[in-house]
Amino acid sequence: AGLAGRGAARWFSRGSDPAGVVLAPASAPLGVPGTAASLDVGGLSPLFTPNDTFYRIDTALTVPRVDLETWRLGVTGMVDRPFELSFDDLLALPQVESDITLACVSNVVGGDLVGNARWRGVRLADLLERAGVQAGATQIVGRSVDGWTGGFPVEAALDGREPLVAVAMNGEPLPRDHGFPARLVVPGLFGYVSATKWLSEIELTTMEAFDGYWVPRGWSKLAPVNTQARIDVPRFGARTPAGRQPVAGVAWAPTRGISGVEVSIDDGPWQKATLSEPLNEDTWRQWLYEWDAQPGRHEIRTRATDGTGETQTAEEVAPRPDGATGYHTIAVTVA
Repeated sequence: AGLAGRGAARWFSRGSDPAGVVLAPASAPLGVPGTAASLDVGGLSPLFTPNDTFYRIDTALTVPRVDLETWRLGVTGMVDRPFELSFDDLLALPQVESDITLACVSNVVGGDLVGNARWRGVRLADLLERAGVQAGATQIVGRSVDGWTGGFPVEAALDGREPLVAVAMNGEPLPRDHGFPARLVVPGLFGYVSATKWLSEIELTTMEAFDGYWVPRGWSKLAPVNTQARIDVPRFGARTPAGRQPVAGVAWAPTRGISGVEVSIDDGPWQKATLSEPLNEDTWRQWLYEWDAQPGRHEIRTRATDGTGETQTAEEVAPRPDGATGYHTIAVTVA
């Protein structure tokens, strides 16, 4: 990941509107992905989800308008050196860029509550090192300015996956809908435990001492993102001409990566799809299968295998409480 030196990237803003934020060039941003990272198929989800179409799921009836003059981020709880940062303080710290796919636990198999973005911010691990995490602290709780909370294991910040306190998304100041001025982004965990938007506090505590907002409401305390593959092309119920036709989509298993995607037509044998080059283990990969489509009605299903060699389960389970599982399956008609 690219690292901007201390003070190398400056933001200038006052008020509560991201449009007033101006970002100076970072000293070492991530490069433009190579052409092999994307497949040229009409209707296929782009490698990076545009900010204005990136899914939004939260409890905010009104999106908070945060005043940068008064906003502060506190690091508190079971730490030796609690501290507080202003927006300028936060942005004076070394910044990194990371490409990370986020998914919502309420996403159904084949659903669109998943997206990939290039995030920029401060490593959460750097803030924890500054604070000095005390022995016995096992949970990180993110608190929003509106009181929402989400909690996840301390281990997730220290095991190499590089969570961020993000201030930018796809090269732009973090949109208000997505957490301006700062939010948490944690690879491999569903957002309901980790992706606190409009962040105001990071508290260190224990897993036993506190439950985030959604846990008492019937969702699991631990929330690893399930391995999933989705068909984008063709769409469910589509009519397509006979002959060679693309079957394409995306697959994700953040922190584990995707090693393979397969397609089955009408319960036939699994066939390997072609994969785009990976950006890293935290992002989705596009895939393509060239299908010799014959006239009639057909059922197409797909499955993915993660970087550990584990293939996603065929068991069909609803999102609650651990996230949906099963193979994305569509029906199409070839005329």
